[in-house]
Amino acid sequence: MADIVRHGRLQNPPFRLRSGQLLAALMTASALMLAAPGAALASNNTKTASSAKAKATAGSHAGNRSAGRSSAKAQPKSRKGAVAAEARTASTTARPARKPASNAAPIQEAGNAEARLIAVYEMFGRGQARPALAKARDLVRDYPNFQLAQLVYGDLLAAQVPPSNALPDTASIAKMRGSPAMAELHEESKRRLQALRERPPANTVPSQFLALSTRSRYAIAVDASRSRLYLFENSDKGLKLTADYYISVGKSGTDKATEGDARTPLGVYYITSSLDPKSLKDFYGAGALPINYPNPYDLRRGKTGGGIWLHGTPPQQFARAPLASDGCVVMANPDLKQLLRKVQIGATPVVTARSLQWITQPQAEKESQSITGAINGWKDARANGNEAQLKKFYLPDFQRSSKKSTEGISAVDDEVKYAQGKRVQLKDMSYLHWRDGDDTMIVTFGEVFEGEKSGRSRRQYWLRQGTDWKLFHEEVLG
Repeated sequence: MADIVRHGRLQNPPFRLRSGQLLAALMTASALMLAAPGAALASNNTKTASSAKAKATAGSHAGNRSAGRSSAKAQPKSRKGAVAAEARTASTTARPARKPASNAAPIQEAGNAEARLIAVYEMFGRGQARPALAKARDLVRDYPNFQLAQLVYGDLLAAQVPPSNALPDTASIAKMRGSPAMAELHEESKRRLQALRERPPANTVPSQFLALSTRSRYAIAVDASRSRLYLFENSDKGLKLTADYYISVGKSGTDKATEGDARTPLGVYYITSSLDPKSLKDFYGAGALPINYPNPYDLRRGKTGGGIWLHGTPPQQFARAPLASDGCVVMANPDLKQLLRKVQIGATPVVTARSLQWITQPQAEKESQSITGAINGWKDARANGNEAQLKKFYLPDFQRSSKKSTEGISAVDDEVKYAQGKRVQLKDMSYLHWRDGDDTMIVTFGEVFEGEKSGRSRRQYWLRQGTDWKLFHEEVLG
């Protein structure tokens, strides 16, 4: 990067730059940023960056792996499915802009590199071209693998060329505009700005998070339409949005259904393990967090595949195009490192949605009333030893801990014998709602029987049929 600073040019630029060729995109981005509520806050949140170390090559990404869930103990030597066929480049399709939400929450602390890039946009939009150039120069020095930042830096350098020295080259401009790599960078810029302009409404949470026990200290929600991952901190006061990051999803989009379809699954999942980056190829960057795709609801619908991870990028690549993976959620390494310090194995929920819908706390409480009634009815029927009543809460194909019961009624027998007529206290309740054709609820709780000091934890999967909730799967967590 010293070469960039000394000579005022890009090191291995992705495109030949001529004055005025790329400035239109930069000016548009700047105008959008200046219109963003809370935009100044984003640039004020920037911190001093530590220099990123770029390695010469990334590990090859090949090999097969068996379908199913990733092992929490170690990374398989050969894996088949989503991670095994990651695509390094992909063209993207522009999405229509949405209207900014009123009373939007302020911009949270973005990744340091992204916040610095937004500050460059702001300065340029305010006519401060030279300070913007200086900031862009420092940014590409500290993050030499940040391709979008290099493109912006190139734009600003081009702006310094006197108009009389700029020779029009229609063919080169047309070629550049048609470049897939250029289209990807433009879409990345667009989505970063869209997510920072259109903030979630204040005091809202994604509609899936109806209630979350404080045993889950953090929660994650992915909005594929904005290429954005939102991180929430959980406390007795509820969920609070603490950070959000740019991410990439599957090159074929979302709604994974089969092995190798290059799509990111949609649903409610949990982090199942954290893979040591030393055990991974450089391709996965700072580490990997597998999730439990396919979950019981996915299996019920016949979905296949596996190996869906949240992981980083190769050392020489800061970020990937919005649609670039084979189904995984991919983050910049500095952002992933922040996430790795906060997630809890088995306890951090991950919602992946096409587009997140945001609701208030009163709305969440109202949505949870029906499932609360079903849980209490199930608990009382079990305590009373009323097998006929308890049976009404189970679907005939109910499964427990991924092992199918001989009959649905056997689960009722097990529950009645286990409870022995004792009253039970349910605590640490979590309700995660997923509506995708069907209406489902993932309920996690601990239970302690009357007269006992400890109990066990369960995770139940409920399906709404008409006005009733029915159990179709349960996992005993410990």
